[in-house]
Amino acid sequence: MRVVAYSIKGFEKELLAKANRKKHDITLISNALSPDTAAYAEGKDAVIVFTNDDVSAPVIHKLSDLGIKYIATRSVGTDHIDRAAAAKYNIKIANVPDYSPQAIAEFAVTLALALSRKVLLAAEQCKKHNFTIDNQIGFNFFNKTVGIVGLGNTGLAAASIFKGFGCRLLGFDPAPISPPDFIEKVDLETLFRQSDVISLHAALVPSTYHLINARSIAKMKKGVMLINTGRGALIKTDDALAAVESGQIGYLGLDVYEHEKGLFFFDHQHSEKRDPMLEKLMCHPNVIVTPHQAFLTREAVEEIAMQVIRILDLWQKDKCIGRSCACTDECKNAARRSIKTSFKSL
Repeated sequence: MRVVAYSIKGFEKELLAKANRKKHDITLISNALSPDTAAYAEGKDAVIVFTNDDVSAPVIHKLSDLGIKYIATRSVGTDHIDRAAAAKYNIKIANVPDYSPQAIAEFAVTLALALSRKVLLAAEQCKKHNFTIDNQIGFNFFNKTVGIVGLGNTGLAAASIFKGFGCRLLGFDPAPISPPDFIEKVDLETLFRQSDVISLHAALVPSTYHLINARSIAKMKKGVMLINTGRGALIKTDDALAAVESGQIGYLGLDVYEHEKGLFFFDHQHSEKRDPMLEKLMCHPNVIVTPHQAFLTREAVEEIAMQVIRILDLWQKDKCIGRSCACTDECKNAARRSIKTSFKSL
């Protein structure tokens, strides 16, 4: 299969080549997919994309004109892909339905621990040879209540880690699933009201867009810790910023950001244009922002590469790709699994 892979980082090249074993003719480029770069797909059968690529309807139209029949994303989420447009042009879509959920779960807990013990503040002070600790008092996680929003693989992995700290675990997911005994499944309002720490592990679908907003934040405990390693638009950022400034949110850890497209994964050190809302967020010592790196472990990237190549293998044989199918009902004639348009956890 002839393929072009967009937004390829240096660390992915070796792993994709190893997984591919020269089975497919894959062109690896660092450019993000956009209306301007879609032309690189000319003469290809498929494109491989990442979360911040532009896979909107106009771009999909261009890809279709170039003969593209398949789009695979190196992610669980597919919110960056206009699936209706793909269905219109009979382009099949695949995602990586799961890969090392521990990678993201561990990072979510890392953010929580770094915030609770003011690790970044302490490290910065020590670099200046200021070894005082008066402003670094933190809190124990033992006996705290942690709310997990989204009880998929990643949410359950995060819950297991927090359980090891001696936390009480509340979980929300609208799907009719039975979580492990150590998680008390509750409604969102209860989770918001009772949790000391809330960790978001939900996919971005219409029902979760701005799930965290001024109204939901007002239901939370004053000084709540909020961690987001899911998708940026789960949080209405200006409402979260106002809550940080008022003290309603006491700690905020973001590995994803509502307006991260075109910003994250690039070096903007010398750029004069800055995101004013992100600048305001990062000015607060009780806020940590990281550049969508929760997935970034060698184990996870290896698994992503292997699954993407497996998808290409099956497409080339015109076989069903099973759980990896992320098409709409209109374009998944050979697929076994339908994608729900309601809340879907990671």
